[in-house]
Amino acid sequence: MDDSQLLRYSRHILLDELGIEGQERILRGRALVIGVGGLGSPAALYLATAGIGHLTLVDHDTVDLTNLQRQIIHTQARIGQLKVESARAALLAINPTLHITTLAERGDAQRLNELVADADVVLDCSDNFATRHALNAACVQHGVPLVSGAAIRFDGQLAVYDPTRSDSPCYACVFPPDSSFEETRCATMGVFAPLVGIIGSMQAAEALKLLSGAGKPAVGRLLMLDGRDMSWSDIRLPRNPRCPVCSVAHP
Repeated sequence: MDDSQLLRYSRHILLDELGIEGQERILRGRALVIGVGGLGSPAALYLATAGIGHLTLVDHDTVDLTNLQRQIIHTQARIGQLKVESARAALLAINPTLHITTLAERGDAQRLNELVADADVVLDCSDNFATRHALNAACVQHGVPLVSGAAIRFDGQLAVYDPTRSDSPCYACVFPPDSSFEETRCATMGVFAPLVGIIGSMQAAEALKLLSGAGKPAVGRLLMLDGRDMSWSDIRLPRNPRCPVCSVAHP
């Protein structure tokens, strides 16, 4: 690190659990963020301020007035712009030394597999099960940790899946791909604005812990937040020995 970086990241370096070595690992880290909306906004912002080495943002959508209630990376002046370009402008305004790749596309399974192969950690900030399952399969195949977040109405959840650990479940262990789940979206169900900030910030925290080696990532746990009374539930997630995804990769 040069003198400017030592000053910029000094509050991280002061942490015994992180220090110079942990910050250097963050500076070398490559994070892939899928979705730059409610969850992806705070997640990307905190990865950027923490000095992530390379950040890849994937989102096909454009900024809309209804996004501004919760998607804090975007502004009214950037309505109509691609979300990835709006996010890029916000991130570089905070940390101009960032290396950012923006992809204005809706990645299919093959494309996501290619992107995951080049990442050290993946943050799933998407809003549909097809993307979540495709990301999970790619992370299992390439041995890349997946930080999964979700938020709707007043309910949020967070889980970390680490295929490098034999005791870690994958997303498909918890939400089997052949099961039917109701697809709920903010556009029809609504979402409490600060809730996505809480969950997205936690996704960034877990990703930074995975990259730096600081703390203990929430692997094998499903953290669920009820924003009505700010109560948390913590459910332990066992690995499914018959999972169609990770049991094939790790028999």
